[in-house]
Amino acid sequence: MDRIEAMVAWFRQRRWAHLAVVNLRILIGFAFLPAGLKKILGEPFTDPANRGPFHEFLHAFHATGHFYTFVGVVQLVAATLLMTQRFATAGAFMALPVTGAILAFCWSTAVVPTATVVTLMFAGLVGLALWDVERWRGVLDAPDATPRAARASSPAPIDLQLWSLCGAAILVAYLATCLLSGGIYRPRGPAFDEPGFYVLMALPLFPIVTALIDRRRRAGR
Repeated sequence: MDRIEAMVAWFRQRRWAHLAVVNLRILIGFAFLPAGLKKILGEPFTDPANRGPFHEFLHAFHATGHFYTFVGVVQLVAATLLMTQRFATAGAFMALPVTGAILAFCWSTAVVPTATVVTLMFAGLVGLALWDVERWRGVLDAPDATPRAARASSPAPIDLQLWSLCGAAILVAYLATCLLSGGIYRPRGPAFDEPGFYVLMALPLFPIVTALIDRRRRAGR
């Protein structure tokens, strides 16, 4: 654990690492949004006509009703916490067991493309949890161990409040798009006749603009 903490401390001194972390939080949080909303609204996750272990499990999962909704709520809360940046540690730990269960399910049913994406998400969440190791490392100590003094951490070389606003803007923009389109907006391809398609394409600009503003503020100090 000491080696991991030392490695994390080294990364925390790099501005690019902070930028990678805040963007990873936004990316994983955004990935949870449509999945969580679909469950909360009670929409099936796959076409009822599809067959096979993967689809049949999802049919049964959807038929559980309240449990299906509960998982959606957990995903949406985890997504929101991740995108706030301030509460991202709680979001990462909330998302880890859910993603782990999805990971095991996808590989067990041999859905390789989806399983590969979920594996990357799970690895990203593990990385996010390790990034905040200073906040939770004490839970691994023995009950009678002497509490370790927290290391003095230097201020983050990025404006976390600015990145929190970026996450909130993405969250609001996507939810507004879903509301205006009357459902979960997940285009399967180019949809140039739909306004929501352009909003979705513009969302990656939010972190880019935020990074530029953050850099300009830092240069002006």
